[in-house]
Amino acid sequence: MPLQIYIAGKYYPKEEAKVSVYDHGLLYGDGVFEGIRSYHGKVFRLKQHVDRLYDSARAIHLEIPMSKQEMCDAVVETCRINGLKDAYIRLVVTRGAGSLGLDIRRTANPQVIIIADTIQLYPKELYDRGLDIVTASTIRSHPQALSPRVKSLNYLNNIMARLEGTLAGCEEALMLNHKGEVAECTGDNIFVVRNGEIATPPLDAGILDGITRGAVIELGRGAGYRLHETTLTRHDLYVADEVFLTGTAAELIPVIKLDGRSIGTGKPGPVFKNLLERFRQMVLEE
Repeated sequence: MPLQIYIAGKYYPKEEAKVSVYDHGLLYGDGVFEGIRSYHGKVFRLKQHVDRLYDSARAIHLEIPMSKQEMCDAVVETCRINGLKDAYIRLVVTRGAGSLGLDIRRTANPQVIIIADTIQLYPKELYDRGLDIVTASTIRSHPQALSPRVKSLNYLNNIMARLEGTLAGCEEALMLNHKGEVAECTGDNIFVVRNGEIATPPLDAGILDGITRGAVIELGRGAGYRLHETTLTRHDLYVADEVFLTGTAAELIPVIKLDGRSIGTGKPGPVFKNLLERFRQMVLEE
């Protein structure tokens, strides 16, 4: 059976799943989304993802036409209908179809779209070997332009930074904020290990409040590591013992080189390996 896509309460085969070309999600990137994972038939931290989706929607004055519980039920049902136990779930809410122009009063019927499919963001060897990344000249959007805590459909800022990484032959790129401080990578949060202590940029550095980031903070502190949310610069990454990234699709993945400079031993480190093992145990237990 072809992949079934949920749109506004109904399921459509992948090839027939469509929204209006007048939808402001397409025309202007006006909408919000979440990326979620399911493991062994259980959706990981679904409530947290749905809560963040509704917070993003409220922040842009977008009313989602269903309750949080109905949204959770629809996500689980979409996985079930497609027979997926291990899946990547893309949950999208658009502003809906309207006229040409920016006035949201001329839009109607926000569209809720749920896609459940398989995903492999990085090949296995990169988890064993580690990533090379570069610093992008494209900075993270100023937090007073659009809050980084809104996971909006307008991802062009991240795409342009990722393009710089791609053109440099790298799988990812580091983004700095408007102050020149470390923010995050184009699709993942970032952590640094130095002398056995772990640090990650705070939310006011202009980063997304990542669900996997939060899980790793819990795991790190639970494992007895000293873990700080603190301002970081590229210098902190250059002299780090370890650097690793976290994200829903990537989970945890090590970085072994930044801007051509080896990090630590140039290999994935023991803190990363320990936390990755603990994270994989966490998703089994939850």
